[in-house]
Amino acid sequence: MTVRIDVTAPDDPRGASVVANARLVGVDGLTTCRVTRVHHIDGALSAEELDRLCREVLIDPVVDEAVIDGVTPAQGRVVEVALMPGATDPDARELERAAANLGLPEIRVVTARRYDLIGDLSDTDVATLTRRLLANDTIEISTEGELPAEFAGAASADVRVDDVPLAELSDDDLLRLSKDRVLSLDLTEMQAIQAHFAGEGRPPTDAELETLAQTWSEHCVHKTFRARINLTHTSSDGEVTVSFHDGLLPALREVTEALDPPWLRSAFVDDAGIVAFDDHHDVAFKVETHNHPSALEPFGGANTGVGGVVRDVIGVSARPIACTDVLCFGPADLPDDELPTGVLHPRRIRDGVVAGIGDYGNKLGLPTVNGSVLYDPGYVGNPLVYCGALGILPHGSHPTEPQVGDRIISLGGRVGRDGIHGATFSSAGMDASTVDHVGSAVQIGDPITEKGLIEVIERARDARLYNAITDCGAGGFSSSVGEMGEDLGVEVDLSVVPLKYPGLQPWEIW
Repeated sequence: MTVRIDVTAPDDPRGASVVANARLVGVDGLTTCRVTRVHHIDGALSAEELDRLCREVLIDPVVDEAVIDGVTPAQGRVVEVALMPGATDPDARELERAAANLGLPEIRVVTARRYDLIGDLSDTDVATLTRRLLANDTIEISTEGELPAEFAGAASADVRVDDVPLAELSDDDLLRLSKDRVLSLDLTEMQAIQAHFAGEGRPPTDAELETLAQTWSEHCVHKTFRARINLTHTSSDGEVTVSFHDGLLPALREVTEALDPPWLRSAFVDDAGIVAFDDHHDVAFKVETHNHPSALEPFGGANTGVGGVVRDVIGVSARPIACTDVLCFGPADLPDDELPTGVLHPRRIRDGVVAGIGDYGNKLGLPTVNGSVLYDPGYVGNPLVYCGALGILPHGSHPTEPQVGDRIISLGGRVGRDGIHGATFSSAGMDASTVDHVGSAVQIGDPITEKGLIEVIERARDARLYNAITDCGAGGFSSSVGEMGEDLGVEVDLSVVPLKYPGLQPWEIW
């Protein structure tokens, strides 16, 4: 039996925020907005058990009102928004866990948001509010009226592995394939793959092709920082000197290794850099950008940006203790008619990014200790979202040598399609059609699970239960398992990977 529980806080500030932002997107007729948290609960719960779940988990009796097994009476125009079926829904999963902790029967949960829009609103106004403020088509579905609950089916993998014929493809065909599969590889790279497998006498599998694409992505191999630099210098007396450098990243590494400072524990070889703090502890630090995802889905992009750098710090056996950020946006007062087609307004990007960073850090108990914000027209099309994390670990407590016979254990959330092509997406240009092609590249954050990982891995480290550790980032298992098994080799059984929903193909899991 499926039961709907609506929870509304009459003075929820999110409603006032919608009203304020409505004027900024040209909708002046909205006077009031009520926001309702919707929970669809499937399970054999009695009326008393539902009431207990509601009282002890879902509502604050001081400020919340609840409607159990019904729908809140409409006030004005009603829009409901939910995550796409199978997408990560942390609120739903935590409610399922809470019910189990209370000793209640097993339940399945799907959550949604409901907006009661009150005022003098046309159909166009409601559509504008939904598109610009209430829902993000990248990861959510929406409708005017009641949105039916869609529960994901049993999770099992599709065992099919397909070949991808390359031998007869022209240059145009290779580029088309790269774009259609969101490989984000240029012609030279596609030709190199074509030539390699021609030498092998066979086509690549889809898993092999996707593995190469993520490995060669901007995110994983840092092509921009490795690019060859031709430097021309003209002295004051007119003498011209031309020098060639193999790239900024190799140059930085070369200089760092030449200096060999005694306080440097690790750099350029792990998930995060490590430096000495005192005689007994080291500090791990990691900063990286999450620009493209934040341009598409600001909250989720920044949210998982924080999650990623925290995960990198965990990946060097450190306990995260703080976050930092540097954020660059287009002008907040940019007129709507100057906004490029398909681009979110800088104001919406800013609000979503700031909320996403705060949300993830707060749920992990990590303060954002410093940061900065810059506004410039150059960031209208693509913001700059630098996320950073700091951690601490006992000196010498980070093992980095996997052994023959070791088992690789994957810890964390289930595998789904959100986040796929997150690595290759970093190499892609952005235009009005980007969302249509790479919407799934934006991962959905799950800080509650990551909080558990922090505690588990710290205990495992102190008990010396592992010989090596790395994070499972944008490249998925193909990156993390590949790094750990680079010298020894690894056998992987993808059929035992926990999945969010059925139908995932092997290359998607990998």
